[in-house]
Amino acid sequence: MSRHRSFLRDRSGANAVEFALLSVPVLLMLMGTFEFGRMYWAQHVLNEIAAAGARCMGVLQSGCTVNGAYSAASSISYIINRAATDGIILSGANITINNNTTCSGLSGFSSVQVSYTFATVMPAFITSLANGPNLTAQACFPNQGA
Repeated sequence: MSRHRSFLRDRSGANAVEFALLSVPVLLMLMGTFEFGRMYWAQHVLNEIAAAGARCMGVLQSGCTVNGAYSAASSISYIINRAATDGIILSGANITINNNTTCSGLSGFSSVQVSYTFATVMPAFITSLANGPNLTAQACFPNQGA
């Protein structure tokens, strides 16, 4: 407790200078940790979106069909809407789908590949993320529908 009292009574300014010198690197490390966490979260969301899109196409869910038949446009729309609910903005150019492809040497799969350019909120300070690393996710699901 006496350390706190002496700190409060100290009027020399050395403590303020030390705080100013150390606070900037500590805050940059803290913000870098937050941005890394956001990027990791975005990658996780992309993996979930790709898996959900491939599953939707493979089992012919209502979001990926028109009148019960596979529809590429409906599938892309489903993936875009699913991503938007998680805060990831995608366009058709970010999505590659195939409803009859080979995955791991086996045929009869639906596949989805999603790409997203991560944008940091601190590009001036975190230069490694300034240009936005490109995150990708790919998923396959066996076709169940007729």
